[in-house]
Amino acid sequence: MTGIKVFLRDWMLPLAMLTGAATYIFYHNTPALAPAGQTLKEVVSQGQRLVIAFLLFFQFLKTAPRDLQFRRWHLYAATLQCILFVGIAALALYSEGSDIRILLECAMICFICPTASAAGVITERLGGKLSDTVTYLIIINTLATLLIPTIIPMVRPSTDLGFWAYVLLLAGKIFPLLIVPCLLAWAIRFLLPGLHRFLVKWSGYSFYIWGVGLYLAILLATKALMESSLSAGSIFCIVLVSLACTAIQFAAGHKFGGKNSQDYTTAGQALGQKNTGFLIWLGYTYLTPVTSIAGGLYALWQNLYNSRELYRKHHALKEN
Repeated sequence: MTGIKVFLRDWMLPLAMLTGAATYIFYHNTPALAPAGQTLKEVVSQGQRLVIAFLLFFQFLKTAPRDLQFRRWHLYAATLQCILFVGIAALALYSEGSDIRILLECAMICFICPTASAAGVITERLGGKLSDTVTYLIIINTLATLLIPTIIPMVRPSTDLGFWAYVLLLAGKIFPLLIVPCLLAWAIRFLLPGLHRFLVKWSGYSFYIWGVGLYLAILLATKALMESSLSAGSIFCIVLVSLACTAIQFAAGHKFGGKNSQDYTTAGQALGQKNTGFLIWLGYTYLTPVTSIAGGLYALWQNLYNSRELYRKHHALKEN
């Protein structure tokens, strides 16, 4: 059993990505499964929402409210995300019919996407501060809950609902997904300490839940890619946009963190590591399925970067 755990720990990323892509390719090339397409789409979409909620729940279980402290870099990082999201959304709004419109939509959701629910795991392994990561996770989730339902309907208005009805619909779906896990985890901490201790003991298994979320994210991204009518050139442009968004946010986070090694690591992870399952779900459900490709690619870039950082950390520890 220990060997299986070690194998899954070391190979979770490539296994989740490969099986996610392979699952959709198998479905796509099996005509007998076509009638179940809508049902499978709904199962995958709701599955992603559950995975995100569970990961956030376990993250908040391990952090008490008194551990959360506001840092200056929190303000810088949140301001950057909000300004870029609103600014790029404004450009997208006034580029109707332009070929660049889809690239702007990809960029805007990459920038507003909240911090990954599993970011604390990587932050701790790299020597950062879990409590500061969770603090920023709360800040940016709250801002995203307010901004996304307000801005998205302007960029992609609903054909069936009025503006405010659409805003309330989006808020009703996003608020429970991002905020309720926090409130529930802290209610259990203070009201049911026995249950809290039991759940914390099992919180390590959230790593495997993250693997399921990555699998579902890549499955949807593969679906969007294979069903899109984009040219190779357009797809290449989305690759560049997602890579640029990843690089900008990791670099800005490190800059905001300053010279202190803990803050440098923590701010970089908090700003750069995104909840790509949410990113893909948001693009696929409320913008256009093509934008979810950017979410899948962002997942690839950020995990490649973090794999490099973990290797460097492990190598440095061995030398010391």
